[in-house]
Amino acid sequence: MNIDFQDLSGTFTTFDIVISLTLSFILSAIIGWVYRYTHKGVSYSQSYVQTLVVVGMVVALIMLVVGSNIARAFALVGALSVVRFRNAIKETRDVAFIFLVMAIGMTTGTRFYLLAIAATIAICAVLVIMGKFNMFKLDVQRQVVKVQVPPTGDYTALVEDVLLAHCSDFELVSTESARSGALTELYYTAQLKKGHKPATLIGELSAVNTGQRVTVLTGYDQTDI
Repeated sequence: MNIDFQDLSGTFTTFDIVISLTLSFILSAIIGWVYRYTHKGVSYSQSYVQTLVVVGMVVALIMLVVGSNIARAFALVGALSVVRFRNAIKETRDVAFIFLVMAIGMTTGTRFYLLAIAATIAICAVLVIMGKFNMFKLDVQRQVVKVQVPPTGDYTALVEDVLLAHCSDFELVSTESARSGALTELYYTAQLKKGHKPATLIGELSAVNTGQRVTVLTGYDQTDI
C-alpha cells in the first residue's frame, strides 16, 4: 500500500506567509482602532475587537491554504460549517466590521496586497467621516414608556390620557401579563412634547396607576435593553 504525501508548500513561499499574516494583522488592527474610535453607546467589547484582528489573520491563512485548489476550498467549507456561533450581535454595524476584516483577510491571503491597503484606507476613512459628522442621525428622539396597571378597571384609558397631555404622539406596542396575572404591563413608544420632562410624565402616570411601577427609557435605539 503506497501512501503519497502531497507537499503543499509549493503553493506559497515563506515570504507569502510572513507578509500575508503581518499585513492582515496590521490592517485588521487599524480596523479595530477605527471601530473603537467610532463606537457609540455602552456595548463596547474589547473581546470583540480582538476577535476582529484574529479573524482577519485566520481568513488570510485559510486563503493561503486554499490557493486556487477547488477541492481544498470545498473541504474547508465542509470543515468550517460545523462551527456554530451563538453570541448575538448587539449592533448591526458590528456585522459590517466582521465582513470588512474577512474581506481584508481574503485579499491579503490571495496576495492582493495593494488592494487590501487601499480598501482599508478608503473604508476606514468613510467610517471615521460618518462617525465624526454623525451622518444619517435622526433628530427626533423617542421614548419607551412601560406602565404597570391593575388588570381590572379602565386604567389603559387613564394612562393614555396622561400620554396625550405630554406626548405629541404615542403608540401601544404590546400588552403583557406580569406577576402571575396580578398586573398588566403596557409598552408604548412616544415622543414628548417640547418642554415636557420625563420626570413629570412619570409622576403623573404614577398618580393614575395606583402607584405601580412606571419606566421611561430615552434613547432606547442606542442603549442595550
